[in-house]
Amino acid sequence: MTILEESRPIFPFTAIVGQEEMKLALILNVIDPKIGGVMIMGDRGTGKSTTVRALIDLLPEIEVVENDPFNSDPNDPELMSEEIREKLQRNEKLSVVRKKISMVDLPLGATEDRVCGTIDIEKALTEGVKAFEPGLLAKANRGILYVDEVNLLDDHLVDVLLDSAASGWNTVEREGISISHPARFILVGSGNPEEGELRPQLLDRFGMHAQIGTVKDAVLRVKIVEQRSNFDESPLEFRNNYNQSQQELTKKLIQARELLKKVEIDYDFRVKISQICSELNVDGLRGDIVTNRASKALAAFEGRTEVTPQDVFRVIPLCLRHRLRKDPLESIDSGDKVREVFKKIFV
Repeated sequence: MTILEESRPIFPFTAIVGQEEMKLALILNVIDPKIGGVMIMGDRGTGKSTTVRALIDLLPEIEVVENDPFNSDPNDPELMSEEIREKLQRNEKLSVVRKKISMVDLPLGATEDRVCGTIDIEKALTEGVKAFEPGLLAKANRGILYVDEVNLLDDHLVDVLLDSAASGWNTVEREGISISHPARFILVGSGNPEEGELRPQLLDRFGMHAQIGTVKDAVLRVKIVEQRSNFDESPLEFRNNYNQSQQELTKKLIQARELLKKVEIDYDFRVKISQICSELNVDGLRGDIVTNRASKALAAFEGRTEVTPQDVFRVIPLCLRHRLRKDPLESIDSGDKVREVFKKIFV
């Protein structure tokens, strides 16, 4: 057990009661990071941050180049820093280690320099080297970047994050000096709708949108309160009770990531997904792409190599609800409109 776990144990993911939509969206993004992240909107105290941070325990291990600040992949040039690529070209041997996929928390008051990294101009000019101090985007490469209260973040910073998440690269330019590094991460944002929605063009850039509300069922509420009390009283003992279920879910995620390459979605289903997007007047093609990816990830999670209409039905509200055109006074659709059109087309 790490020092971090001993000093601040994390609530187990498999112990979280309810909030199935949010848990599913997070799991699918871990299986296929190209889904494009998830935006979680919900009331205060509904366990958004707890659930996202609980994901850390489940994340599988990846191979990285030792002591590299960008978590460079030793086998994929697209996920390597410039320095590592140069070492490979010189046929230098790379020291490789395995580590868990990392999760980086973005503080609300973070500056652009803290997020993107900075170039030491003085060092660059006097010593002729590109002295780069990596930021949070470098640390998040091949991992998860979590932004709590994303709707309170400066719009410019949100743009920077979404651009990096979409392109997989972060470029820092200062005084004519430019440095790029891989920044391929799963962007997870959470927020409270009472504090304001994100602009539609920013919302559209999140692959999925999960909505969570306060649990209304009294029995469930009692169970949640009990779970939390037991955890607060004896965190390590509570975590031990969930060791097996946590390990099983991690194993399932690793197998799903492997199986994903073999999963196929029938041509007829792809046409129907695009018909749904067209009927709902979804702008652009992101909705079609994400729905296809999420459906395949769900099939892989359940150990299948073929997507079923039920897979599409489960993920399509998460993929499309935040892309629908809406009245400025309305909140985001709960997904009912998407499900109605699905039933009409998938008959």
